[in-house]
Amino acid sequence: MFIVRLNMVISGIACGLLLMALGGPAARADDGVTLTINNDGVNDLLVSVYDLNSNPPAQVLSNMRVNGFTQVPVSLSFDDQGRANLSWTAVQVDPDAHRCGQAKRMGLRGGASVHVRANKRCGKP
Repeated sequence: MFIVRLNMVISGIACGLLLMALGGPAARADDGVTLTINNDGVNDLLVSVYDLNSNPPAQVLSNMRVNGFTQVPVSLSFDDQGRANLSWTAVQVDPDAHRCGQAKRMGLRGGASVHVRANKRCGKP
């Protein structure tokens, strides 16, 4: 009886070590890809970021003020290849500037930087 239990314990430990060596179990749904949103310009922006891997796309940032030369970390869900897919919009805070920007970024790895800017004339409301 003691030998049977010992074999079960050793088997469990070996299985656990094997999983750790292989990178562990598949990622859980609450794991994500952490990225940095960068405003590398001088103007403050209102930035919205959408996680395109969510169904429907989830808003990760909602008109967040991002000062000039500031970085904001965000966490997004990942696709079947472990990559983040997002879209962003930005509007300059200064109402007299009336500048906007938007883009999609696909296939981003963890630690990637996404540079946001508002350098185009905004469309009519």
